[in-house]
Amino acid sequence: MRRYYKFALVVLLVSSSCSLKKEREPSAIFADGQNLVLLQNKELEELSGLVASRAHRGKLWTHNDSGNAPVVYLIDSMLQIQLRCTLKGIVNRDWEDISIGPGPVEGKVYIYIADIGDNRAVTPVKTIYRFEEPANFIPGKDTVISNFDTLTFKLPDGPKDTEAFMVHPATGDFYIISKREEPVHVYRLTAPGSSADTAMATDIGIIAASQITAADFSPDGQELLVKNYERIFYWPVPQGKDIPEVLKERPLKIPYKREPQGEAIAFTIDGSGFYTVSEKVKGEKSHLRFFRRNPIDGSGE
Repeated sequence: MRRYYKFALVVLLVSSSCSLKKEREPSAIFADGQNLVLLQNKELEELSGLVASRAHRGKLWTHNDSGNAPVVYLIDSMLQIQLRCTLKGIVNRDWEDISIGPGPVEGKVYIYIADIGDNRAVTPVKTIYRFEEPANFIPGKDTVISNFDTLTFKLPDGPKDTEAFMVHPATGDFYIISKREEPVHVYRLTAPGSSADTAMATDIGIIAASQITAADFSPDGQELLVKNYERIFYWPVPQGKDIPEVLKERPLKIPYKREPQGEAIAFTIDGSGFYTVSEKVKGEKSHLRFFRRNPIDGSGE
């Protein structure tokens, strides 16, 4: 759970009987990550998820992991807290990721908190909390979220640790990636409309990697990022192509320098790049980092 693109690992989604393909050459799509701000706020020392707000341009939703308060934070690009949203009556058992996307009411945008961590692989049911993204807030005045859905599901092959979770921006389907095994498994859950029953996720394949900690779709659904502690994996998502088929393709390399304990990744809303952030690790410096998208010609000018 706790404790990163030079990227020498072959990653793709295949059936277990298929042979692995060679990785692609380093990509010029994104520049090297630049440190934006040093993480110093003790309230944000165990950040484990990150996603760009849709209602508040330039801001991000984030949270801490297990043992912390059940609070979702709206922050700016300088790691300044703009809003705290406390989920009423909920315990942060092991919040590991956050996503944003469509939900039960057409036209509304929802935040999804993934309480899916399981270091010892003993918890049979995983939980997602879903609430409508707050459209307005008063700076300095925090809020309590009492109107939210509790969605539960199981993995078809039993309990295991998971940290990466994302919601497809068009279909609303959930995608979950296991962490500790190698290769890791990718699961899909068709967009749940209600919280009445515990659903069963579908195993849609494997990724030849381990220690996966975060993932995110671009807001238009045409790009996909997956990361572990050492690497960031990137796939373009052609319109109309199903995700299992997308991940059968060889990923592109994104230049990445290991963070102390990087467990979060998020595309920007405007397509200008993506962010990563690391938990605070004693004796090491953690930053909010930005990977700027290069111009199409790759020149960086």
